Amino acid sequence: MSISKWLGATLGWSFGGPIGAILGFALGSLVDGFSNGGIKVNQGNFGAPTQSRTRSGDFEVSLLILAAVVIKADGSSDKRELDYVRAQFVGMYGKERANHAFKLFKSISQQNNIPVRDVCLQIKQMMDHPSRLQLLHFLFGIAKADGNVSTAEVNVIHTISNYLGIRSLDFESIKAMFYNSSDNAYKILEIDKSATTEEIKKAYRNMAKKYHPDKVIHLGPEHQKGAEEKFRQVQEAYDQLQKERGF
Repeated sequence: MSISKWLGATLGWSFGGPIGAILGFALGSLVDGFSNGGIKVNQGNFGAPTQSRTRSGDFEVSLLILAAVVIKADGSSDKRELDYVRAQFVGMYGKERANHAFKLFKSISQQNNIPVRDVCLQIKQMMDHPSRLQLLHFLFGIAKADGNVSTAEVNVIHTISNYLGIRSLDFESIKAMFYNSSDNAYKILEIDKSATTEEIKKAYRNMAKKYHPDKVIHLGPEHQKGAEEKFRQVQEAYDQLQKERGF
């Protein structure tokens, strides 16, 4: 299946707005971008996207664009980060679809001056909150792939998070999943070290609901895997505090 036919079957609102424009230019640079009769994209004329449920392809294209921004945040594209992206795609989509996704990702990465704010505002308007949290988790995974989340990468992800309308507490919670420090368990559960046992239990219940994999079931099983990872880290944070506090 060509990239154009694959996208035509999985995209909804991403065909419009700034994301559609970026996608159009990316497809135009690929060999089969417009030659196989799959989809027709007008690169220079995109109206406002039409409200519709986020499909797997919408999430995927949004992820590809934001991943390209994060990878270039520190001024270079580390091979380990690229390998991480490819491995994640293979794990989520299988080899054939992953090859399409990675080819599109490289084409997007070659574009200069991606309008990050406009892209994020489109995502914020069209994508539900749990799916946006999943995007943020993936971006931190990319940044950590080379073994270190640089200040530049954190700053870019924080900017993206703000544009996506994600609360500071949610940002810090997901960020803490990629660091090792004594207070990470508290940050993941969005509480202070002074929290009582009952407050810890309540926070765990709230976070378990927020990060439950069923929250992104509409994106397909491939994206539930990432949600399961967040859910597991919430459970581990709670288990750690149970042992430390002895309850």
